[in-house]
Amino acid sequence: MTHQEKRAWIMLVVSVVGYAVYVAVVLSRVGDGRLTATPYAGVLLWTVGGAIAASMLLEIGIGMVNPRASRVSDVRDREIGRLGDHVGQAFVVIGAVSAMLMALAQWHWFWIANVIYLCFVLSAVVGSLAKVVVYRRGVPQW
Repeated sequence: MTHQEKRAWIMLVVSVVGYAVYVAVVLSRVGDGRLTATPYAGVLLWTVGGAIAASMLLEIGIGMVNPRASRVSDVRDREIGRLGDHVGQAFVVIGAVSAMLMALAQWHWFWIANVIYLCFVLSAVVGSLAKVVVYRRGVPQW
């Protein structure tokens, strides 16, 4: 497994776990009130920061476990990275357009923030999943 594939796996797992933690914590705080009245900003910031820190620590850990592993990227790695990024970027655009339309419709900022966060997570998950699949099955020839 190449270093780039390991990074894709880390991003995939950390994104899913981080978002699951966020959703669990926010839903546990709802109680008898409305979802939009639930405090979410701190949890959102902590889970995003935690996911970034976890990714960094896992990459460092993998580097320490196998310090002699090559981190050199070849043409195939760059092509797979580019393909995964293109697949994932669609969700960033969807999130931005959705948030803009929600803001124009004057939706509650809870929903706007959560749509943006969900689309960032989907971007990371789908992009990483695309990279892992291409590493396993090969680069498609168009």
